[in-house]
Amino acid sequence: MSTARKKGLTYRDAGVDIEAGDQMVDRIQKLCQSTYGPQVIGGVGGFAALFQLDGQMGLLARKMRNPVLVSSTDGVGTKLKVAFLTGVHDTVGIDLVAMSVNDMITTGATPLFFLDYFATGRLDPGVGEQVVKGIAAGCKQSRSALIGGETAELPGFYADGEYDLAGFAVGVVEKHKIIDGSHVEPGDVVLGMASTGLHSNGYSLARKVLIELSGWKLDEDVPEFGKTLGEELLTPTRIYVEPLLKLFTEYRVKKVVRALAHITGSGLPGNLPRVLPAGTAARVKKGSWPVPPVFTAIQRIGGVAEEEMYSTFNMGIGMCLICPEYFSRAIARRLRRLGVPTWPIGEVVERPSGAPDFEFA
Repeated sequence: MSTARKKGLTYRDAGVDIEAGDQMVDRIQKLCQSTYGPQVIGGVGGFAALFQLDGQMGLLARKMRNPVLVSSTDGVGTKLKVAFLTGVHDTVGIDLVAMSVNDMITTGATPLFFLDYFATGRLDPGVGEQVVKGIAAGCKQSRSALIGGETAELPGFYADGEYDLAGFAVGVVEKHKIIDGSHVEPGDVVLGMASTGLHSNGYSLARKVLIELSGWKLDEDVPEFGKTLGEELLTPTRIYVEPLLKLFTEYRVKKVVRALAHITGSGLPGNLPRVLPAGTAARVKKGSWPVPPVFTAIQRIGGVAEEEMYSTFNMGIGMCLICPEYFSRAIARRLRRLGVPTWPIGEVVERPSGAPDFEFA
C-alpha cells in the first residue's frame, strides 16, 4: 500500500490550495472596498454580493420614472499572453472592466457594479492581487463598485503561470433615455474618439507580428512607440465612461447624442453599422484622424493588407459618437477638454437597397 494511500489524499495533493485562496481574499479586500459607495452592503467573502438601490445611486434611481438595468460581459482575450510573458499583471484588469463598461455606456447607462471571474491552474496570491488591483482601478475609472467575483483554481486545465479572466457589469438607464440609434439620420456626423492603441482586440495577429516577426524583445525600447514593446502591448484600454456621462448631462441623449459604437474586434466596418437604423450607412474618411504607430508597425512588418487592418483593429478610434452636424464641433471640443482626443471622421448617408452599410471615402 502506498504512503499516499495510507495518509489519504488531500485537495492540495490534487493541486488545489485552499489556503492560497484564503490568502488572496485577504489581499484583495481593501482593493475591493476602495471601490464601494454607500449602496454596497457587506464585504468580500460572502456567498453573494448585495447592492441597494438607495444611497447615492438610489437618488438617481428614485428620480427615474422607468429605470432599466443594463448588463454586459467580456474578457481580455490573448492580450493576457503578453502579461504572462512580461510578468506584468496590474493592467489587464483595467482592460477587463473597460471591455464591459465601454459596451454598456453606448446605451447611455450609468455603471453600478462589476464582478470578475479569475481562473488559473495554480493560484499565486501575489499575481491574483495584481490582477484585482487593475480591476479595482478600472472600476474607479468607471464609477463601478467591485462587489464580487470568483477565484477558481483548476489544476491541469491551464498551463503553469497562466490564467483567464471574465468580467460582468451592471448599470441603469432611464428607459426613455436609452441611446439606440433610432434618431440617427443622413447628414449626421460621425465623431471618432481616440483609442490608447490596440485596446484588447486583434492580439493574436499583433503578437504574431510584433513578438514573433519583428525581432523586437518585449523589454526593448521601440523608438516609434516611445516605450518598450511590452509597455505598448500592455497599454490599458481607454475607459470612456466618465467623459461620456458628463456629456450626457450637457447634451440631450437620443436627440443630440444619437448613437455610440464601441470599436472592438472587426473594427470600424464591423461595429459602426450596428447602431445605424435601416436605410442608412456610415461613410468614414481615412486620414481624418492620426493612426497610432503600433498599427502602422503591424501593417509594415507583417505585410498586412489595409483592408485586413481596418477589419481587425480599431486603428486609433475606440468609440464613435453620432450627432447632428450642428452640434459636432462643440461636442468634439468638449470631449477633447475632457481628455479624449476627438475628430470628425465621417458621416451618415442614405443607403440604397442592396448597398453596403459601411464604406470608406
